[in-house]
Amino acid sequence: MLMTLSLRLRVFLFFVFLALAGIVVTSGALYVGYRRSLGGDTGLGSAFLFSAILSGFGLSALAAGVWLLFDENVAKPIERIAASMRTRAHAGVSLDLDTHAARYLGDLAPAAAAVSTQLSQSTLDTAEAVAAETARLASEKERLTALLTEIPVAMVLISPTHQIVLYDGQAASVLGQIHPPRLNASIFEYLREDELRAAHAKLIEKDEEIPFTAHGSEGQLSFDARLKPLGHAPGYMLLIDDAHAEISPEAARPLIYDFDLMEHDSERAIEERAIQSLTYVVFDTETTGLLPHKDEIVQIGAVRVVNGRIVPGEEINQLVNPGMPIPPASTKVHHVTNAMVADAPLIDTAASDFHKFAGGAVIVAHNAPFDMAFLKRHGKRLGLAWDHPIIDTVLLSAVLFGASETHTLDALCDRLGVTIPPHLRHTALGDAQATAEVLCKMIPMLKSRGYVTFGEVIRQTRKHGRLLEDLN
Repeated sequence: MLMTLSLRLRVFLFFVFLALAGIVVTSGALYVGYRRSLGGDTGLGSAFLFSAILSGFGLSALAAGVWLLFDENVAKPIERIAASMRTRAHAGVSLDLDTHAARYLGDLAPAAAAVSTQLSQSTLDTAEAVAAETARLASEKERLTALLTEIPVAMVLISPTHQIVLYDGQAASVLGQIHPPRLNASIFEYLREDELRAAHAKLIEKDEEIPFTAHGSEGQLSFDARLKPLGHAPGYMLLIDDAHAEISPEAARPLIYDFDLMEHDSERAIEERAIQSLTYVVFDTETTGLLPHKDEIVQIGAVRVVNGRIVPGEEINQLVNPGMPIPPASTKVHHVTNAMVADAPLIDTAASDFHKFAGGAVIVAHNAPFDMAFLKRHGKRLGLAWDHPIIDTVLLSAVLFGASETHTLDALCDRLGVTIPPHLRHTALGDAQATAEVLCKMIPMLKSRGYVTFGEVIRQTRKHGRLLEDLN
């Protein structure tokens, strides 16, 4: 039980024990002296009693002073060194260790810095080799994308659990007529489930290409399609012929895929699933003010993270007409003017679009209660159930770096080597992108601490819930 407590808490409890033990010993000794003095002058007994009380307070004050010094010069520096080493080891951030803050720890900080530097150099050498191979694969991907664009067939690769694993630019054009295409989204969000399941059952039975008529999940469109098996590989391919679908020929969207999604077990309860395997929608809002009960959203920005990586192109950058003037003080912060939102959709449309975009995902934000308060207020009126699992990067920062550190988005970006271009700071998409990059760096750090599943991470963040209460 004691080993599960943080280092600083264990040190504090040690000094509490030291203080209590000192009080007991001193009081006991003085009590014996008091009993022996009962046979003599009563004034002597009173002196013994006063001495006991005074010594108790004195020992407590001494213990408190020693603990403060120990906490500031030993426990905190050790926590900072540990967090810095984990950041360098698991988030790929080469930041210098603060050796001055750990000056009372002897050679620990310089030794840790030397080890980290050596590991960083080894990692750099490996990264250079990986970068060269990645460049070659990226070139091949570009050629493959160009080739597929010329083929008049839209393609979607689907996992055995009916999640989207790959889609090309032409498929994005087709699916986009229903909902924005998203990796790891259920294909049933786009096509009628009964029709697709029936065709899939025939595919399994016959193990050959199955033609069928597909209809949009909400009746938006219909087209002829084919399901094709992948041989001995899991999953199947959905093909949509150009002749039967309105596919925009100028769709230049690249091939989007993540073959690791084929191996995901999406049927397990979310609390039991690995944090690496979850799909996250990281978002931020800009508003007319800081009062969620009466101010309004003027901009929503969001990106998607799948398999611990930001998915390029899957994002929202939406201005919102707040239905009220934007105060000049707010415009000065986020640079959104009344003219910019004059023709933008109202929150009814923007919130509904974002709700679809976040379907089946864990919602992530920096100080999430603030942003979610706006959405939940309108959700009651629009019939949108914001019942998604939610993770707050403020609390993740407290888990990894300690509650006593600074947990602003700027501080977290500095700590993890994430750069927010000045012109994107305090824009919804810019802050969402930065928060997503921070999340991607923190996921392996959480795993290194032994917090592997979503349930384990949530249990750790609940220990720091007071941080959000103070922020809001």
